[in-house]
Amino acid sequence: MPDPVIVLENVRKGFAMPGGERVDVLDVPSFRLAAGEQVALEGSSGSGKSTLLHVIAGIMRPDSGRVVVAGTDITTLSEGRRDRLRADTLGLVFQQFNLLPGFTALENVLVAMSFASGQPDRARAAALLEAVGLAHRLHHKPVELSTGQQQRVAVARALANRPAVVLADEPTASIDAAHQQQVVDLLRNTCTGHGVALLVVTHDADVARQFPRRLALGEFNRATRQQA
Repeated sequence: MPDPVIVLENVRKGFAMPGGERVDVLDVPSFRLAAGEQVALEGSSGSGKSTLLHVIAGIMRPDSGRVVVAGTDITTLSEGRRDRLRADTLGLVFQQFNLLPGFTALENVLVAMSFASGQPDRARAAALLEAVGLAHRLHHKPVELSTGQQQRVAVARALANRPAVVLADEPTASIDAAHQQQVVDLLRNTCTGHGVALLVVTHDADVARQFPRRLALGEFNRATRQQA
């Protein structure tokens, strides 16, 4: 098994409710994602899947524990250093895409490059968009693209900085049923072609069963089991 690119150890995260009650969302003794591995993580709405991705990405700090991304424990980093490591090491695909409406497809990928340590590479950005079938849409803005095409821009953007891992949060939820398989194939094939690990969170069993490794969040998150 290749060395892990994501390691979680004794990670806990909870939130205070309006009435003062505290709800534990994550209680993860151990989780590992190997380099180049593709994993589908299943769980119902509200089970903590998105919180887990946000903790791995450094968007949210855990209450305790270690979150190691490409060899660095991000819980020890300042917010600025977490932001830079996220830009350099992780590709994010959100359910709502989060494309900048005033920018073209090419410019959206170039903006993602500007947050990382390297320089924006126009040729690479164009090549990534070509790889996801959008060579003829480089200069179109999101409003001029179909939902499926916007998702393709989001995938190209996620790969812009040669990440070690792509994290995808319910990537098929905003896509009509006829195009969901295209999104799954796009993510899996593109990550395979670039040697990038892929962690997809989903509530869709049809999506999850296509992955070599399929996990239910409750298998390693004790907080989910306690909620059940």
